[in-house]
Amino acid sequence: MKESIIIANGKDEFFTEEGCFILEMWNTPEDGEVSIARARVGPGVTTALHRLKDTVERYVILEGTGLVEVGDLPPTEVGAGDVVIIPRSTPQRITNAGDGDLIFLCICTPRFVPEEYETMANLPQ
Repeated sequence: MKESIIIANGKDEFFTEEGCFILEMWNTPEDGEVSIARARVGPGVTTALHRLKDTVERYVILEGTGLVEVGDLPPTEVGAGDVVIIPRSTPQRITNAGDGDLIFLCICTPRFVPEEYETMANLPQ
């Protein structure tokens, strides 16, 4: 890999079945160790309960207020500057508890690939 500057293009943002908007900022097979995406959740929206099978994810909250649920932890309010650590295969979801958009970075190791995503509703109870 060589030095690079990646310019974000907001027009590439897309809506997911999870219930949020995603802008992939860095996700390439040439750097399989990490991916970075910006997530945007609208006011009052709760994302689908899901997990990433073999991927560790970190949320870095940039704007807004949320209520995050991760594994066995109690629902916890988060805001700008907070970091949420989500181990492999851990159920997770977040609710936008504010009046504006909740915006956060999703940093995944190894990099996020769609095959790692599992909606908890689709898993045996």
